[in-house]
Amino acid sequence: MSKLVNLVQEQIQTAVSQAFAACIASGALPEAEAPAFNIEVPADRANGDFSTNAAMAGARAFRRAPRLIADALCAAMQTEGTYIAKCEPAGPGFINFYLSDRFYSDIVADILAMGESYGSSDYGQGKTVNIEFVSANPTGPMHMGNARGGALGDCLASVMERAGYKVTREFYVNDAGNQIAKFGLSLDIRYRQLFEGENAPELPEDSYHGEDIAERAKEFADVYGDKYIGASEEERRAALVAFALPKNIDSMHESLDKYRIYYDVWFRESSLYQSGELQDTLDLLKAKGLTYEKDGALWYKATEHGGEKDEVLVRANGNPTYFAADIAYHRNKLEKRNFDKAINVWGADHHGHVARMKGALDAIGIDSSRLDIILMQLVRLIRDGKVDRMSKRTGKAITLVDLLEEIPIDAVRFLFNMREPGSQMDFDLDLALEQSAQNPVYYCQYAHARICSIFKKLNKDPNEAIAVTPEQLDLLTAPEERELIAHLATLTGEIVAAAKHYDPAKITRFCVELATLFHKFYNACRVSTDSPDLTAARLGLCRSVKVTLSGMLKMLGITVPESM
Repeated sequence: MSKLVNLVQEQIQTAVSQAFAACIASGALPEAEAPAFNIEVPADRANGDFSTNAAMAGARAFRRAPRLIADALCAAMQTEGTYIAKCEPAGPGFINFYLSDRFYSDIVADILAMGESYGSSDYGQGKTVNIEFVSANPTGPMHMGNARGGALGDCLASVMERAGYKVTREFYVNDAGNQIAKFGLSLDIRYRQLFEGENAPELPEDSYHGEDIAERAKEFADVYGDKYIGASEEERRAALVAFALPKNIDSMHESLDKYRIYYDVWFRESSLYQSGELQDTLDLLKAKGLTYEKDGALWYKATEHGGEKDEVLVRANGNPTYFAADIAYHRNKLEKRNFDKAINVWGADHHGHVARMKGALDAIGIDSSRLDIILMQLVRLIRDGKVDRMSKRTGKAITLVDLLEEIPIDAVRFLFNMREPGSQMDFDLDLALEQSAQNPVYYCQYAHARICSIFKKLNKDPNEAIAVTPEQLDLLTAPEERELIAHLATLTGEIVAAAKHYDPAKITRFCVELATLFHKFYNACRVSTDSPDLTAARLGLCRSVKVTLSGMLKMLGITVPESM
């Protein structure tokens, strides 16, 4: 809610509370404690701008029919000096409030004054938040889950910044541990196959079989030839990993840059080994009596702290597990770097890891409520009405790179944020390419371009401020104008709700509804009229829609064209 909306709700709260007191004092209602009540926006604006259930909430305390209480409250209501123009009882006992012209004109004036920063708030009070997302395994290409997670995490970070949080975007690079050992083994065998032919070993079933592994081995061979064939297995694999891993990480950087995702921190898992933080965390777990040894491995007593089964921390071969590193990593975020909140965007297949991770944090003395996990459901790609898994370019499974080469980035970022993270999503490839009102991002961009066109036809710069008086803005009384302004007034509340519930879809839906209401206004109300005052007011309204739409699309990392 904007500050003006908050102010109106406070005015209604005060007016109703004072009306209860006045009714009790006059004898219109018997002595009783006034109830708590809700103030809401009616589904149908014909029923007022706001409504309260105060009369129904007080029925039991005052032993009166709700409608009789509503009649008494409305008769006693004092609204002078507020934005409330009138109130009236309705139905079984609701009280509907209608706001003055000046409320609507002040909303537009507020937007014109704030520009693209409209909707910002101090809800987050400057608290520090670390949002870790994508964090794809650097041993292979990024997939559709990474594509959705990237759009979700980056847009959520922007939403939370608008809501008053200090946000750090983070990518966790898994460049140590078992998966890197497997990466080295896979590269090693592909490299040996280039020179040893039939004498080379086959790839184990649980190794990496993607063509990207063979390509990296070939690139290594192009540089070093058969130099490492005679080297020890350990030396050869170390050289292959040292060659291939930076290339894969650089490729991730390039793909994410193209996706308009720019991280503040690329945190390497290997740094936990090098700094001693991983060993320190293992020592802490031992000191707290949270571990035991079995079959040569070090185990964590996960079942005593929310887990379904105990977990290995260090394998019998002496190598720490991913889970051990993950505990150290979250300890680094919440204890060493001391973020107020850590938010991780994970695939739904990590569901079982949530309780384990939170339990481990509590066990080592870190409040697990400081860690929130967003579990993101799978994406199905749809083409011609059917599930599509194959890239047109490569004929293989569609990767993030394939998607960004085929579909406009604006469409990818917007459409991936049209659904709540926890809902499974069908991504319509044909719709994403369509340039029509059926494509939500195109529809929103077209609304912005249409507004720019209105200004240009009147020989005005669409990016210049508008001079319009409160009296002129008071002329915006058409139903389509009021509906449009009322929607604009909800933006701050939507941003706060999106930040609170980790759901950027609230913002994409706001944008689509704003575009819909603007097109409705455009079709019903001529902007250029015979009245200079009304024309100025409508230009002011158009400008307020433009800066709001522009601010939200830019926040989502989407371009804002002035012509289409």
